[in-house]
Amino acid sequence: MKMTLKQIVKWCIPYGLVEYRKQYIEKKMMKADQRKKERIRNYFLSLNPSGQEQEVLEIIEYFKENFFSVFPYVFVNKYNDNTFYDKACEMYYVLHKNKRLYFPKNMIAESVYGYYKALCIEQDEDSPHRYETKDFIVKKGDVIADVGAAEGIWALTYADLAKKIYLFECNPKWLQALRKTFEPWKEKVVIINKYVSDTNDGINITLDDCFENETINFVKADIEGYELKLLNGGIKTLAREKDIKLLLCTYHKKWDAEKLKERLEELEFITEYSKGYMLFIHDNDLKEPYIRRGLIRAKKN
Repeated sequence: MKMTLKQIVKWCIPYGLVEYRKQYIEKKMMKADQRKKERIRNYFLSLNPSGQEQEVLEIIEYFKENFFSVFPYVFVNKYNDNTFYDKACEMYYVLHKNKRLYFPKNMIAESVYGYYKALCIEQDEDSPHRYETKDFIVKKGDVIADVGAAEGIWALTYADLAKKIYLFECNPKWLQALRKTFEPWKEKVVIINKYVSDTNDGINITLDDCFENETINFVKADIEGYELKLLNGGIKTLAREKDIKLLLCTYHKKWDAEKLKERLEELEFITEYSKGYMLFIHDNDLKEPYIRRGLIRAKKN
C-alpha cells in the first residue's frame, strides 16, 4: 500500500512533538494578536482629539480606562450570566427575551455564558453591530431569512412575529441546537444546511433559487465577507420585491462597506451604516486607522 507524504509524517513524528508544535504555534499567534491589540490601543491614545468625529472620540475615551475590545465603547461592560441546563436534551441554554436559546452539546456553561454575552454586546443599542433601529425592524407577518444563522438569536427574537423563518447555516455543529431552539415554531421554520452564494450546487444555494416562488421581506446576513455574493445571487429576488429590507455585515473584509453600499445602490436600495466602528484584527492588511463599519442597512424607496 502506497502512503502519502502526509501519512508518513503522521506515522513517523511522535504525537507529543506534534502536539508541542501545535501549542507553540497557538501561543505564537496569541502573542501576535496581543501585539496587534496593543498597537491599535496605543494608536488611538496617541491621536490628537481635535477635529476627530464623535465616534472616534468615544473610542479614545474608552481606551483611557479599558483594554482592547472589538467594540471599543463603554456599553460592553453591562451584561451578566444567564445560563441554564436542560437535562432532557443535555444542552445548555439561555433565556433570550423569555425564549430558550440552545447551544451545542459540546459547549460548557462558561463557554455558553461568554458566547451569549458577546451576542448581547453585538446587539446592544449602542453597538456598531446592532441590526435594527426603531424604524428598521421586522413587521408582523414578514417572511425572514437569517443567513449565517449560527445559534439563531436574531431569528429567535422574531419567532412569534414572523410568518415564516428561513435559517441558513452551513456549519453542522449548530443544527441540533437550532432544531431544539425553534421546536416551538417548527411549523414555520425551515433550516437549510448550505452556504448562500451566487451559485447553486451541493453546498451552495442562491436567494433567487430559494425564493423563486415565495415572497421574502427581511434578510439578515453575517457570512464572513461573502455578502456581496449573496447579493449577486439574488438579483431577480431583490428586483422583484418592493417591501424588503437587508442587514449585511461589512467588517470582515477591508472594503466591504464601500463595495456593498455601491452594489445596493445599483440595485435601487436606500442605505445607511450602523453607528460607530468595529476594530477587526484578523486581517493581513491591518493598517491605520484600523476602524471598520459594522453593518449596512438597506431598504427599497
